[in-house]
Amino acid sequence: MMGRPAASDRKPYNVETLTKVAFGLFRKRGYDATSVDQIARAAAITKSSIYHHVAGKEELLERGITRALDRLFDVLEEPDATTGPYADRVRYILRRGVDVELAATDEVAVLLRLRGNTKVERRALDRRREFDRRIGELVAKAIESGEIRGDLDPMLVTRLLFSMANWLTEWYDPKGPLTAAQVGDAITTLAFDGLRALPGAARSAS
Repeated sequence: MMGRPAASDRKPYNVETLTKVAFGLFRKRGYDATSVDQIARAAAITKSSIYHHVAGKEELLERGITRALDRLFDVLEEPDATTGPYADRVRYILRRGVDVELAATDEVAVLLRLRGNTKVERRALDRRREFDRRIGELVAKAIESGEIRGDLDPMLVTRLLFSMANWLTEWYDPKGPLTAAQVGDAITTLAFDGLRALPGAARSAS
């Protein structure tokens, strides 16, 4: 086992940097399988130093998850999400949701894997369901107004749209050939315009 890190190996840290380190481990190893000792070693600090800042790993989990959820809910209050045709609002939220996911990949990946085993996890899942509910209401209004097809259940549409975006946390590589903007645009185009080529459209994919 590794002991106390040498003074020369210790890095400046605060709650934010500890949260970042913790979520890298939560995503890789799983929340339940990650210990405070492992977080301390990854941060190159002592276990006791962590407790100077937080009560334990559950507080780190809550901080990261809350931050990711807050960013998603902030999108719902942006002007393009609150005005204009309902279908356009849904499209905008989906596109911005991709931005949030790719800016907070570790936090979102961990959020999507929560099973409600603790109070923190259950609160997070409740907020996630509330986010889905609000999108579902917009989809329902888009159906009522005739902006999108009416033969699909609004909540099913919501889950399918955001499930497509959520999988980005599993495969997207920011160092790969596709930018986050390209991926976001592709998802919204596929979701709202479909795969069928438009008449006269040029083949542009490489």
